[in-house]
Amino acid sequence: MLTLATTVPGEPEIFASLQGEGPSLGRPSVFVRLSRCNLACHWCDTAYTWRFTGDNRPHRDGLAFDRGDNQLALAEAEVAARIAALGPDRLVITGGEPLLQGAALARLLDALAVLRPAGHVEIETNGTVAPHPALDPLVHQYNVSPKLAHSGNPAELALPAERLAAWAAEPRAFFKFVVATPDDLAEVRELARRHAFVSDRVFIMPEGTRPAILTERLRWLAPLVLAEGWRLTDRLHIHLYGDTRGT
Repeated sequence: MLTLATTVPGEPEIFASLQGEGPSLGRPSVFVRLSRCNLACHWCDTAYTWRFTGDNRPHRDGLAFDRGDNQLALAEAEVAARIAALGPDRLVITGGEPLLQGAALARLLDALAVLRPAGHVEIETNGTVAPHPALDPLVHQYNVSPKLAHSGNPAELALPAERLAAWAAEPRAFFKFVVATPDDLAEVRELARRHAFVSDRVFIMPEGTRPAILTERLRWLAPLVLAEGWRLTDRLHIHLYGDTRGT
């Protein structure tokens, strides 16, 4: 079984859209959003995947979500059938933290292969969890988003050195850092130096859930990112659809 987020109670968050972030920005994709996360970012825009009633981990909105309305368990074969019914052959598995369900994801991709070629498979991860050995050979791209100090997560949880070193050595991994202020870039710079990240695989993305905030931050980020030789990414889905589920 897979534990998924929902768009509305009882309806899993499985949908076709354009990839809004990172190296695949603008590509038609099928998205599967899983529930549960081992971190708790203050600014997380999918807190409905983890901050359920009784979870007191801090979040800037202070909202708590009903688990029954926002979480759904489905068999891997059912999830595969829903993916196969949608058009794009690029699959993006997001969360929450998808790699917490690595063994079930491997079964999902095996079930999907029976129905149609899985196509290009991306997993979006916070980088703290190693890929399951049955899943790893089935993945084409990892979008790794280590959480900086402004996320509110302790560094020992969010930035485990052994995992960052492993991702740095993984040719399928791209790094995506969420940045709110220029000071955050100093932390990215130090992590990139310490772990020898390839500059062309480092993406800087403004934090924000409103187009005006994203645009303002992109303007001051652009010259700073250019000077470092990194790459800049927008959040296309926010401009197109707003901060909404299933987009």
